[in-house]
Amino acid sequence: MADSHPSQDRVEELYQPKDAISAAIKATGVTGAAGAFVSTIQNTLTRHNAGAWGAVTRFGGTTALFAAMGGTYEFTKNASANLREKDDAYNPAIGGFFAGTMMGLRFRSPALILGYGTGLSALLFAFSFTGGTLYGYQKDPTVDEVSRKEYMRKNRRRPIEQTVNELGESAHVHAPGYEQRRAQRIKEAYGIDVPTHGASTS
Repeated sequence: MADSHPSQDRVEELYQPKDAISAAIKATGVTGAAGAFVSTIQNTLTRHNAGAWGAVTRFGGTTALFAAMGGTYEFTKNASANLREKDDAYNPAIGGFFAGTMMGLRFRSPALILGYGTGLSALLFAFSFTGGTLYGYQKDPTVDEVSRKEYMRKNRRRPIEQTVNELGESAHVHAPGYEQRRAQRIKEAYGIDVPTHGASTS
């Protein structure tokens, strides 16, 4: 009889479905706002008689393109994850392909539609596969930062004997017993007794 209570590892592996529609609406709003900002910049840098309304009448397509790409990407990515029940790098690649086709539709060329879709898909797949962040390696949130740094220091700490052998012994880099050896060398060379911290002051 099969176990009705899955193990803890199995519970952690279970996929949690995502709300693709809600995510798509939010992404459409965010990218649409970004597109409106770009349209405003385009309108400012172009000479025409439309005035401020030129951002809507002349460059409104930029706003629509940004909104369509953002919504399409987010919806397709989450829908793909829900259908596959996996959250991996292939979902951004699928979403990137459909978002890229939105850009290619402006040119009404099948070659450009496939080209933009494939290019954006490859870019997003590589970005997601390598960690999905521009900040480099992400630390494990379950590991205490102080403990991690102490471990890294101990892991990279070199024995003092190895350092002395490579750099030589001096007042700043020395092994235990350095003061006694220094006092002995001075006594042998100059006949002067040099007190050390370890010597008794009677």
